[in-house]
Amino acid sequence: MTFDPNRKKENKEEPKAEKMFLIFVVVIVAVVLFLICSFIVLFWRSADADLLLLFKEKFGRGPESLKGQVAWITGASSGIGEYIAYELARAGCRLILSARRRDELERVRSACLREAAGQLTADDILVQVLDVQDFESHKSLVIKVLEHFTKIDILINNAGCSQRAKWMDIELDVDRTLFEINVLGPVSLSQVVLPHMMKRNRGTIVIVSSMVGKLGLPHSRSYNGTKSAVQAYFECLRTEVADNNISITIACPGPTFSNLFLHAATSKHNEKLGRAMSRTEKRMTTDLCAHYIVTALANKLYEVWIAQQPWLAILYIQQYIPDLGRCSCLITQSSKKLPDLLRCNF
Repeated sequence: MTFDPNRKKENKEEPKAEKMFLIFVVVIVAVVLFLICSFIVLFWRSADADLLLLFKEKFGRGPESLKGQVAWITGASSGIGEYIAYELARAGCRLILSARRRDELERVRSACLREAAGQLTADDILVQVLDVQDFESHKSLVIKVLEHFTKIDILINNAGCSQRAKWMDIELDVDRTLFEINVLGPVSLSQVVLPHMMKRNRGTIVIVSSMVGKLGLPHSRSYNGTKSAVQAYFECLRTEVADNNISITIACPGPTFSNLFLHAATSKHNEKLGRAMSRTEKRMTTDLCAHYIVTALANKLYEVWIAQQPWLAILYIQQYIPDLGRCSCLITQSSKKLPDLLRCNF
């Protein structure tokens, strides 16, 4: 057996090469982790919507891609529904505006014509008074809408009612009423619109839910429960209409400026909270929230989260680390160092 002097040298170089490769891998991993952590920190500090929605808002389809479509908006007389109407009017959509107050709907209709800047005529915006609890009227209203426009491309279920009271003080009739408004109303109206969409093999249904549908917050059991329920109802529908080219978008806004508290329920049946929001509260502007919802609609996103910090970060933690998310939510809600507007202010 002959001795090869180069073999010993090669054996010494192999461990050295392996060590250099491992160092290179560790450095690359460290850099990647640093970049990811930096991005997360920056994102959590400044983001006001989930990552995919922010990406689509910048690089995806804009509201103008909806031009010419017919959109029906419930709860269009004020708040988020009103500003969704303005956003769609600027995009050139023909509109059906629905709520209980005709005078307010006419006001929004006039404003939509101004926002459309000549893209729409008076015939392109139909005012249709609607009580979402009057289930028997929904079918006849759909017939009237189809007689006017011949089609419904988009149904935005925005009408809803909030509620504030301690869990133990709430009368069961309050739960029943909110379930009819926030859950059965959208279900009923969607159920009579769906045959038309299925026949055309196209359509989009939007549910304006709330982040409380995913986070259990105090003093709003009826609101929490109905928003969780309506999301489950329409997640079920999503699985059944996928083959019909019908998309479902569930929007979950956090604290947003609106008249939500004026008409919010309390612990007693037919009693209203009657509290106006202060302009000094930490809330998203109504027009920005509406813009994000319409962006989600244009890009056919499944579910979107729209909120300022810290709520957006808490929702991410709740989604991916549930136990930690619940703890952070409880701390945020109970901390006496935080202003009242951060405690159950949806």
